[in-house]
Amino acid sequence: MNNPTKPSHDAVDAILAQWQRERPDLDCSPMGPIGRIKRCTALLEQRLESTFATFELCTWEFDMLATLRRAGAPYSLSPTELFSTLMVTSGTMTHRLKRLESRGLISRQANTNDARSMLVQLTPEGLALIDRAVDKHVENEREILSGVSAESLGELDRRLAELLRTLEGYPQ
Repeated sequence: MNNPTKPSHDAVDAILAQWQRERPDLDCSPMGPIGRIKRCTALLEQRLESTFATFELCTWEFDMLATLRRAGAPYSLSPTELFSTLMVTSGTMTHRLKRLESRGLISRQANTNDARSMLVQLTPEGLALIDRAVDKHVENEREILSGVSAESLGELDRRLAELLRTLEGYPQ
């Protein structure tokens, strides 16, 4: 919803105006949506991180615990499933697993289907923590979006899904 007391221009409009002044020959219109997405991302990350911090978590820790939680009981995945879902390298995953294991939030269990591999599993402490954190996370996201109408959010979600499919290389 528009607030009539706030300016209709944003920081990206100022950047676009500067480019228009300096390079009137260049169509910089793609900078508008991409700049706004980047700016929204940075601002959203700050707001999300503040909620995670109340649980002594950072974003990657929340993401890893949430991925295991979404897997359903017994809340375990192979390291390969985890790092492909979270889009990190295996080296990064190893470091992160060690950190969460040292905090008692995950454990590594023998994989009964493959004796050569292990499974990463939420501990009872990790399960309790992610359940509390996700409740506050969703509440925070709802608050962040509260100034936008349901209709606008639906349209935004559809348009962002369209952009995501394009970026991921899927046909429209």
